[in-house]
Amino acid sequence: RKDRRTYEKTKCKYLCRGGGSLLSGCEALAPVRASETGRARNWTMPPLRLERECKEQANSATIDNRCVEFDRRENQRCAFTMAEILLSLTIIGVVAAITLPSLTGNINERTWNTQRKALYARFSQAIALMPALNGYGTLKEETDSAGSTSIEDTAAETFVTAGLSKVLKINNICDSEHLEDCGIPSEISPYSVDNIIVSDIKTLTDYNSYFVPNNYKTPNTKAAAFETANGESILVYYNPKCVPDMGETTNHSAMPKMCANFIYDLNGSKGPNSMGKDIGFITALYPTDSVVVAPMPMMKNASAAGNCMKDDSESRIPNRDELSAMFYNNKLIGMQSGYWYASGTVISEDKVWGVAMNAGARSPVDRISTQRFIRCIKR
Repeated sequence: RKDRRTYEKTKCKYLCRGGGSLLSGCEALAPVRASETGRARNWTMPPLRLERECKEQANSATIDNRCVEFDRRENQRCAFTMAEILLSLTIIGVVAAITLPSLTGNINERTWNTQRKALYARFSQAIALMPALNGYGTLKEETDSAGSTSIEDTAAETFVTAGLSKVLKINNICDSEHLEDCGIPSEISPYSVDNIIVSDIKTLTDYNSYFVPNNYKTPNTKAAAFETANGESILVYYNPKCVPDMGETTNHSAMPKMCANFIYDLNGSKGPNSMGKDIGFITALYPTDSVVVAPMPMMKNASAAGNCMKDDSESRIPNRDELSAMFYNNKLIGMQSGYWYASGTVISEDKVWGVAMNAGARSPVDRISTQRFIRCIKR
């Protein structure tokens, strides 16, 4: 009843502008309407929609005019001016311009992270199926009659064709002269290696092997490349003379431990070709009982071990083999040459394994020292 009275008062406000109160004005106007239309109107009936009432009293010019005026006012309330529409579209455009790049970037990063982990899983399974990682290919130095020296180098290419392709789906293999045909990018950001697509192991690492015995020297083999069945482009650096983990407890070189180093591009020649996004590396160490690591380094050093998780809850301190892989790929990630970096692999209460970024030496270092750095990674 209360709602009906409210409706009748509102209705009378638009239809009954006569003197007196709203209700008395309606009651006074009722006989007049009845005489004009020939119909009596019972104002105590349940309220009707204004549109229906207008149709019922079509012969009343007064009611019709008021209905038209009411419709006009209602339409004015519902419509928007062109200025309002343009303002709304401008606001929507500004909000979209601010939020869309961030949203797209987050989606791309999640996609790359998923692809990276899937690629690492496939490589780990493939390497585990190989009987040994060393001994592939031919390295032969020849000197002709003019005194010119040439090296027959099929190591990396043979490692892919005769070894890796047996345990991993590969669509295309490229030798050192045709690496671009496998979609290897010519430039990688934020750090770039000169002529990376035609380089060799020494160009990649540029290490000082002054304390490595001659029989453990890493040969300077040329790179090869291949494309996976999933569309990733892989650049391969291969050491056919890699050696196993001998349980060293003192200073030794990390370089002979590396059997194969893979620099991957998750989407081939497409962008952004940026380290930490679609570009990364996977390293296989030791010819038997091999260890496969794929650290994703952060782009800055941490001053203390506890700082890793402060920047990112998923970041961790690399172990000794992950830190060794970071030495092999130092030119891609920009760690400071000439300094020791500490790993999370503990030797004793006050010692952990460290790696020198200029020589590739692996040695015990103090757990707390200002003479070494920490570079956090994601796994």
